[in-house]
Amino acid sequence: MRHFLIRTLLAVFLILILADCAKRGTPSGGPEDEDPPVLLSAEPKQETTNFKSKHIRLTFDEYIKLNDLQKQLIVSPPMDPAPTITPQGSASKYLDIEITDTLQPNTTYVINFGQSVQDNHEGNPYPFFKYIFSTGDYIDTLKVEGRIRDAYNKEAAPYVNVMLYDYNEEFNDSTIYNVKPTYITNTLDSTTAFEITNVKPGKYKLIALKEESPNYMYNRQTDKLAFYEDVITVPTDTTYELSLFKEVLNYRATKPALVAKNRIVFGYEGDSTGMKINLLSDKPDDFTSRIIPDKEIDTLHYWFTPFEADSLIFTVAKNEQFIDTFTVRIKELYNDSLKVTPNFKGAIPPNKRFKIAANTPLSTVNNDSIKLINQDSVAVPFSTSLDKYLNEVTFDFETKENQRYILQLLPGTVKDMFEKTNDTLQYSFKQKKYTDYGTIIVKLQGVKSFPIIVQLTDKNGNVKEEQFAATEENTFYFSSIEPSTYFLRVIYDTNGNKKWDTGDYFEKIQPERMFYYPESIELRANWEFEQQFILN
Repeated sequence: MRHFLIRTLLAVFLILILADCAKRGTPSGGPEDEDPPVLLSAEPKQETTNFKSKHIRLTFDEYIKLNDLQKQLIVSPPMDPAPTITPQGSASKYLDIEITDTLQPNTTYVINFGQSVQDNHEGNPYPFFKYIFSTGDYIDTLKVEGRIRDAYNKEAAPYVNVMLYDYNEEFNDSTIYNVKPTYITNTLDSTTAFEITNVKPGKYKLIALKEESPNYMYNRQTDKLAFYEDVITVPTDTTYELSLFKEVLNYRATKPALVAKNRIVFGYEGDSTGMKINLLSDKPDDFTSRIIPDKEIDTLHYWFTPFEADSLIFTVAKNEQFIDTFTVRIKELYNDSLKVTPNFKGAIPPNKRFKIAANTPLSTVNNDSIKLINQDSVAVPFSTSLDKYLNEVTFDFETKENQRYILQLLPGTVKDMFEKTNDTLQYSFKQKKYTDYGTIIVKLQGVKSFPIIVQLTDKNGNVKEEQFAATEENTFYFSSIEPSTYFLRVIYDTNGNKKWDTGDYFEKIQPERMFYYPESIELRANWEFEQQFILN
């Protein structure tokens, strides 16, 4: 019995010991590593002068990986070809940099890794890690600082290249198209502020590019540009503000195409003002044509009465200049047929008019074939106007709150240039109550000059309502507008043409200044909302 008790006690003791060991041995993971990698050594050393090496090795205190190096890496001044950095795609405690470009004499170089150097496990970045060296006797330490804004959009895009060019006898307006800059930095994805470091004293031109395909040279077709008008003298303590804009392309006519038996599309780039299309081919006496601009893309729709021909020859000219000759092959296609669409369905706001538009060129409207009645079947007097440029018919009549209307167009009411007419069309719509809408009152302060344009937009920047003021005016009433979320912006309309105009690098014209109110405006039905906006 005694031996049995001893064995039982020993077994219980062993079980308790093993349980305690198991408990103490369960891994908890420990605190998460939040420390970024640390550079232990660099060969050659950081800020080496009279640099002549072609190979650099950087050693860190832990395994690191490179994340998004293509976007994050900035070498200033740019090297061509760019340095080769290894290893990529695998973890390592070191980075090797191979330089194959011929380095400029007496120049400070900065290899800025952005936030691409991260520890291998948690991904903690080494923030804005730089390796700096000089081919001269000293390290340049001056800098140029500033911020980027978008001339049109509320927020500037990330990854904007900001560049300095030596301002010397070789610099001209075409330099930014053909030559890489002397110094460069990038805003990356976290801020619109920029800082170009390790700059030597001198005179520079300051340029920024939001590039579609980064190569540090301006492509007018795809890139956005910002420029500072004056020459910058370094050292400087000025904080520079640059406004990015997309230039209007130089005018160019593109090859036309037959898209229907009775329609040819003529595309173009740039400003089409003064653009004329002339048919050179022989044509019958009853030939007619009409040109209508597309409402969304840079295209003119050339409508014509078809006739037998293998091809048609056109000249396209702008202001009697830039004359191009095009041949359009004729092929078997169907005619575009008349289709009519209304601008509103169901309800019309109090400050809008009912309109119909057509997909083929309208020529006439017969008011005698139109019947407009209210909900009590009482005829409502009306008038119509045909805008052949916009290709739409506007119906003008007095509306009453909370009234329903029926508009009927009998066959033949509208006729297009091909003598095609509509079938019976009927539209039912309602003038909603004024209390279904709201009012926004905008009160401006600090306006520096007139004329101005005050706009309400949606979240995508599409204009929903706008008002123009040629002379001093500080209060703007936007009444009877749909309940929604709006954004407020003000444009200094410098040339008074009632629209925002972009900049022009060669003409040294900055884009017209635009200011956004920082917060959205939530408008509800039957609300009157007053917003103060101080322009700085």
